[in-house]
Amino acid sequence: MSDQEKDLLKVKLDQLQCHFTWGPQKENIDLDDLQQRLEDTIQTNVKSRGRSYNQLAFVNCLQGNCEEAIQNLQEAEKILRENHEDEFEKRIIVTYGNRAWVNYHMGQLTEAQSYLDKLERICQQFPDASRYTAMIPEVYGEKGWSLLKSSSQCYEEAKECFKKALEEDPDNIEWNVGYAIVLSRLEAFSGTPDSYKPTQSMKQFRRVLELDPDHAEAMVLLALKLQQRNQTEEALELVEGALQKSPDLPHVIRYAAKFYRLKRNVEKAVDLLKKGLEITPKSTFLHHQIGLCYRNKLMSLNKNSRSKRPSDPAFEQRAELIELCKYHFKKAFEPRPFTFIRAQLDYARICSFNEEYPKVEEMYNNLLKLEGIRPENKQAICLEAGLFELNQKKSESKAITHFLEGMKVNYNSTEKKRCRDNLMTITNRQLRRDGRDSKAYGVLGLMHQLDGEKREAIENFAKASELDPDNEEYLSALCELGLSIETDNDCPNKS
Repeated sequence: MSDQEKDLLKVKLDQLQCHFTWGPQKENIDLDDLQQRLEDTIQTNVKSRGRSYNQLAFVNCLQGNCEEAIQNLQEAEKILRENHEDEFEKRIIVTYGNRAWVNYHMGQLTEAQSYLDKLERICQQFPDASRYTAMIPEVYGEKGWSLLKSSSQCYEEAKECFKKALEEDPDNIEWNVGYAIVLSRLEAFSGTPDSYKPTQSMKQFRRVLELDPDHAEAMVLLALKLQQRNQTEEALELVEGALQKSPDLPHVIRYAAKFYRLKRNVEKAVDLLKKGLEITPKSTFLHHQIGLCYRNKLMSLNKNSRSKRPSDPAFEQRAELIELCKYHFKKAFEPRPFTFIRAQLDYARICSFNEEYPKVEEMYNNLLKLEGIRPENKQAICLEAGLFELNQKKSESKAITHFLEGMKVNYNSTEKKRCRDNLMTITNRQLRRDGRDSKAYGVLGLMHQLDGEKREAIENFAKASELDPDNEEYLSALCELGLSIETDNDCPNKS
């Protein structure tokens, strides 16, 4: 092919619906971690092997393993032929799109064009299809699962994909499960609209169990939601039933273990998690959950005054639990340094608890430099860094800097609220010590400004400026706020 023909082929490939055209791309994915999770799923979950092979091909291609990617796609096609013979052509659209892209990356341009030709023939049978792709439920469903597996930044888009798929096929179990899971995960992000409606995912998990009463993963995920609402009897019944139906399914084991940990049955949780690690030894989620279990035991032991005495056996047990926490939290975040922020914060807290302050400072410094992470994760980093400076390093000024950075992230979350609450506590304490503390008034002014409370902000900046008349920062803020209020008054109907 000439360069012109190659460029034309690339234009056609960009029109496809497949993993190579769906976000996020390489810079937003921990490829090694995603590869491990996909391989674990292929090993343990027969129902989703075709889907997992498809996404694994994409990951392998990005890592330069194109031959392996071809093998993955051949496996995906074989599984789709075996399991979806009646609707094979609907299911194969994404796989053929991936195959065309892999061949393109390998320089096999004629082969890539042959898969475009196959897609063109398939798409002719769908009235609303474009030349090379058709936005049918099977494609929306595949896209939803891909986005759900890739990155938390894509959960909103994944939700919309599952909704689209279910509009035309409302009884499809596979897409109902995906929709329930993404609703549940969005509810866990305290700043999203979904977070205020926890019954949404509960309703959707019940819908899955109407369609498939033996769906063990839906059972344990529903149980966790019920547990949050103190409906413990039904929750326990669901967990026990799920473990009977699918005792060796890692996702069932891990969510059941989380249920028992929250129920304060830590020994049962650890036993389940260790069993899960025997099946999927590299699971970052399982390691994190074990770390949380050991942390629960550590906090309970720490209430015992004997654990502080070097001569007492409880002291040795305390030291052992600290090392176990650190080991498992580190195992959780090392393969996912850009996405598993919570595990890193948990590790830093344990190091702080053990007074390993230089290590904690290094961790927070590295985390504060991260870009492109979810806003509530950024706020959580600022919150924890601020609490460390406040409580361990006894530096109110550095704590204020971190808490303000958390408030500046434009996202409503519990982490943001805690940053604000801590700032209010510090500034009130400073003003009780010295009612003429200009910096405290300046911080209050900035807090009100970030909250959109302009008049309160002006009042506090005015006090700060009165006490420190040469401070250009306060004068600039007053000028900016004054102009903003004038603009609002000139445009009273402005929404």
